Amino acid sequence: MTDKLDAVSTGIMWDRLIAITDEIQTAIVRSAFSVGVREAWDLACIIFDAEGRSIAQATLSMPAFIGTAPLTMAHMLARFPAETLAPGDVLATNDPWLGTGHTPDICVARPVFRDGRVVAFVMTITHLPDIGGAGLNIANPDLHHEGIILPICKLYEAGRPDALVHDLVRLNVRSVDEVMGDIEANVVGTDVGARLIGEFMDDYALDDLAPLADAIIGQSEAALRARLSAIPDGRYDGAVRLEGVDDDVDIVCSVTIEGDRATVDFEGTGPMVASAINVPFCYTRSFTTYALKCLLIPGIPNNQGAIRPITVTAPEGCILNARKPAPTGGRHTVGWFIVPAIFGALAPVLGDAVQADAGMASLMLVTAASPSGRDVVTQYFLAGGLGAMCGKDGQTAVPFPTNNAVVATEIFERETGIRVLYRRLIPDTGGIGRWRGGLGQEARLCNHGPGTATIDIFGLRTRFPARGFDGGGNGARRVFLVNDVPIPPKGRFRLATGDTLTIREAGGGGFGDPHQRDPAAVAEDIAWGRVSTEAALRDYGVRVDPETGTTHRQD
Repeated sequence: MTDKLDAVSTGIMWDRLIAITDEIQTAIVRSAFSVGVREAWDLACIIFDAEGRSIAQATLSMPAFIGTAPLTMAHMLARFPAETLAPGDVLATNDPWLGTGHTPDICVARPVFRDGRVVAFVMTITHLPDIGGAGLNIANPDLHHEGIILPICKLYEAGRPDALVHDLVRLNVRSVDEVMGDIEANVVGTDVGARLIGEFMDDYALDDLAPLADAIIGQSEAALRARLSAIPDGRYDGAVRLEGVDDDVDIVCSVTIEGDRATVDFEGTGPMVASAINVPFCYTRSFTTYALKCLLIPGIPNNQGAIRPITVTAPEGCILNARKPAPTGGRHTVGWFIVPAIFGALAPVLGDAVQADAGMASLMLVTAASPSGRDVVTQYFLAGGLGAMCGKDGQTAVPFPTNNAVVATEIFERETGIRVLYRRLIPDTGGIGRWRGGLGQEARLCNHGPGTATIDIFGLRTRFPARGFDGGGNGARRVFLVNDVPIPPKGRFRLATGDTLTIREAGGGGFGDPHQRDPAAVAEDIAWGRVSTEAALRDYGVRVDPETGTTHRQD
């Protein structure tokens, strides 16, 4: 059938490949042991052709992972060329510079064989609950404190586990069952993917995926090039400042459009630092291409075609192109800000297509004794508000630019012994504007376990709020408190039995002149508790009659 790849056939098969990746992801979620994978879906699943070109990924894959995976696949094939692999081989690495940017993420890949030759690869990536060392700690001084590092190796060879690799992991991690269970869930996922790809090729009488890969990648690349061509040639500059650990960090970028190509350069960005917030270049490249895809071709599934027209550069030794052995455990606390930097750079030329800054998410690592007495290492996520954009208010309590799912409170409490006393939205935290930014939320946690719980916090937007665009206001800042006393946004903290941790999440930026907001929308915000009556009058010039709900513009 490969000589009849019209647009309809390509679309049908493309959707089938995405359905396969979604089934792989479901298999991993149902097989995984850790809360981070089972509940927060901190993972990705990608299909590559025999050359290592990405052609499909699971719908709910993490943006960071689907951006780093093509580079990881290239490194794996450089170490183990396709012709040296055998059925049943499974490759793996968690090297931050070859994988996703920090050690807890394990990348697992399996070649798919047909008639004795490799026709595809399946890669799965999950965030492990632990990888040894000092743990995911912002104070780690270098990479060697951040756990065991697996070079590109064979987890399985011809279907047999490599005992040395498995033993090395077991001997270096705390939550052995959870870590090994998650690794094997990855292996199961690649096996499911290989089987489904075989069935797919049988159904469509395909001997090779290359022609289909060419069509998929070619269509995506053509769409991106057409969109780039519609932007006036020129250089567009952007910058954001964010809180580091000891000092603030500056991200500076220039986006140069030349015809149907874009070059993004981070010259002027601040240097590497001594804390674990440095970013390997693979992560920088991932979020750069992600930002441009969001702006230019958001409706097209990710694949190699969405990368080809984009060149990314960053000076070696800057915080976005860190050198080994820099610590990188909290690389997201800097790397996420690549997205608002690029959005800000292109706002003058893309205008209404650009979203105001997001409040982003809080990531915390919790180490505690569960009510059953076993030691647990798990993640806890909370989300701020999304930025508004032309014609649309920002959504409330939604993570960005990551997309982790929310862990159910009951499951988190059962796993950790930490009780979530409440979670509630905070009025007036969304940036004001013709379209309002999404609200932040407040969560209060209490350690009800028998022992001390350790909380590693990777907070952001505590000094530099989410910016409003086109006249919109900034969102509210994030705040962390232990026993109602403010604490730094990044660091390791211990909660004794009965201690509380309160997080007030950041709001998203607003978009447009707030005095152009529809008074009926302001009244609805008041009715739903999103905006106070005082803020409605102060910020929007709208007075709402509390009895009738009628509005009056107060100029």
